[in-house]
Amino acid sequence: MVNALDSMIIREIRAEDAEDISRIQATITKSPPTIDFRHIIEEQVGNFENASFVAEVDDHVVGYMISYILLGGFGLEKSAWISTLGVDPRFMGQGIGKRLAEEILNVYRKKGIHSIYTSVRWDSVDLLSFFKTLGFDRSHFINLKKRLDR
Repeated sequence: MVNALDSMIIREIRAEDAEDISRIQATITKSPPTIDFRHIIEEQVGNFENASFVAEVDDHVVGYMISYILLGGFGLEKSAWISTLGVDPRFMGQGIGKRLAEEILNVYRKKGIHSIYTSVRWDSVDLLSFFKTLGFDRSHFINLKKRLDR
């Protein structure tokens, strides 16, 4: 397999990337996408504070990372959150996720953001390991959930 990093470019996310991102998500989860990426990306494209990128190899989107700034709340100062990411399974293990994360971290570093958060399922060992290699650790927050009846 050719190393994708040799021909990869990282660029800002565009509205037309939604279909490719949905495809990658469906490939990872092995189920039809349930996330409206078009809506999410349209909000990202119009907001210059946030940072979201895709990785392209040979003009094909092979990875993405979407993040946003949270202005504060519950004791937080202005911070950034990585909300979702994905790498086409055919390209996993080649450093694409790391390059996307580095790009996002650099953007927020330049903006003076000191804390970056994300939320990962406790049983997603691969994602936990990925974020640990980037220097992420447990925060002082606990995720809470309430299910609403339909």
